[in-house]
Amino acid sequence: MSNFGSLNARIGEVTERIARRSAAGRSRYLERIEAARQNTPPRQRLGCANQAHGFAACGPLDKERLREEATPNLAIVTAYNDMLSAHQPYERYPELIRAAAREAGGTAQVAGGVPAMCDGVTQGEAGMELSLFSREVIALSTAVALSHQTFDAAVFLGICDKIVPGLVIGALAFGHLPAVFIPAGPMTSGLPNDEKTRIRQLYAEGKVDRAALLEAESLSYHGPGTCTFYGTANTNQMMMEIMGLHLPGASFVNPNTPLRDALTREGARRALAITALGNHYTPVGRMLDEKAFVNAVVGLHATGGSTNHTLHMVAMAAAAGITLTWDDFSDLAEKVPLLARVYPNGKSDVNQFHAAGGMAYVIRELLGAGLLHNDVQTVWGTGLDGYLKEPGVEEGDRLVWREGASESGDTAILRGAAEPFQATGGLKVMGGNLGRAVVKSSAVAPERHVIVAPARVFNSQEEVQAAFKAKELDGDFICVVRFQGPAANGMPELHKLMPPLGVLQDRGQKVALVTDGRLSGASGKVLSAIHVTPEAARGGAIAKVRDGDMIRVDAVTGDLEVLVDAHEWARRVPAAVDLSTSHHGVGRELFAPFRAAVGAADGGATVFAGAFA
Repeated sequence: MSNFGSLNARIGEVTERIARRSAAGRSRYLERIEAARQNTPPRQRLGCANQAHGFAACGPLDKERLREEATPNLAIVTAYNDMLSAHQPYERYPELIRAAAREAGGTAQVAGGVPAMCDGVTQGEAGMELSLFSREVIALSTAVALSHQTFDAAVFLGICDKIVPGLVIGALAFGHLPAVFIPAGPMTSGLPNDEKTRIRQLYAEGKVDRAALLEAESLSYHGPGTCTFYGTANTNQMMMEIMGLHLPGASFVNPNTPLRDALTREGARRALAITALGNHYTPVGRMLDEKAFVNAVVGLHATGGSTNHTLHMVAMAAAAGITLTWDDFSDLAEKVPLLARVYPNGKSDVNQFHAAGGMAYVIRELLGAGLLHNDVQTVWGTGLDGYLKEPGVEEGDRLVWREGASESGDTAILRGAAEPFQATGGLKVMGGNLGRAVVKSSAVAPERHVIVAPARVFNSQEEVQAAFKAKELDGDFICVVRFQGPAANGMPELHKLMPPLGVLQDRGQKVALVTDGRLSGASGKVLSAIHVTPEAARGGAIAKVRDGDMIRVDAVTGDLEVLVDAHEWARRVPAAVDLSTSHHGVGRELFAPFRAAVGAADGGATVFAGAFA
């Protein structure tokens, strides 16, 4: 490994704290995956009927190899569908992977598919109330796919929002198997993001019509690949690379290019190379340890990533026997500088981020500043040194590796750790008599980091929109949107709040948002205390707020307080609302057991909390 700066004391302290806290759970988890490795029968020990079913549809060469115990068999778990632009390129990946596996002397089979909904389609619609719970469904579907126990490793085809976290949770349930995540890359750049935002706000004000809005959106989301803003999907890709689950430099290569196909083939070959049948066995459950998760949180802060990962990383870590808390996020944020400005935290998109130096530059800078653990295991080997290189193709589409950027190609997008955009990652855990919440201030102007104003209370984002259209939102105010937590209605993202609140802020009003719902990485310039817990549906204090109550949202100190006399506050009874309209239709009735069992936001908002004890 390269000789980078010594590990920052805070990074070490937080990691040690997580390890101590997690010792018993992590030990039980590692015992379970070791037992799974020992008890999983080689294919030749399966019954003959079992084996025959497993390769009945394979070609002669694959059948011959699958009869042999020493031939590695690769599971393909795919989130392919045509609804997600990011996942549409996966249609042809299985054949690429099968061919690469045969060339490497192994076999590959599609073990199963997992659902993959497009949050961009369901935003503001009833289907969005299934979105967070789809993570759990994806984890369950992954377990079903791998339950055949005829595989020596797995590759996972998934990119967006809940899909990657769900796949990781499912992969960790089979932690004795190696796992390689294979992305498809971002779509090419379209309409600049700030122009898209401008048109959205004009539409919210009634200054342009629906045709103009649709044209702008279509120019933004225009082809195969991930949406190019730095929301949850692209934060997932950063996270998979910095945790060592991707090949180096794989995250942001555009779809349907020779380099992308070469990386896909190499991902399959690498997965076969790290099975227990060879000399480089790398089970994913051992690989994703406390240090790997700390690296992921550091990457989140350094790049200004999605706040959804204050939920997802907690749930993913729990699946590996690790207890990660919001306090860990907050403490790490204090020492990790913001190195990237990518929309919504800047004007540039992920293609421009990649061209400016991308992940290789970010990892180099963080290692140099002692902010990453380099003594980690990855699918590429020991340490993150390999992730300082970038892939390329030469004649014949042969994959080659070159030294990555040592300097930023554009300091308006990407900067070194010595001269960051800001000294901290801009994410803070808030607390007070309203409960706990998360705030991401990296896209919020400094003069708006503290807002004290009277509350305007709403029980849905539709109520906010109606008040905006009726021109009822005058003066400074804190927009409180409650009964949006996981137990209430599945904790939907509330992006339809941003255009009207952005308009009001641009008019000079001081505006902030407080909600037990989500906003994700696409949230932007309005100060927002999100994921408030305890949530309103479970009697949280946010359900006691009334119109006119003065609230302080302080992203500097982390104070989230309603400024009401303590005796008056204690006497108040939390409001209750009829949530039945969110519990039926569009399949929502099927998720009643999830709403009943889901844990709190600061525990990952997961239904699996008891499963990993």
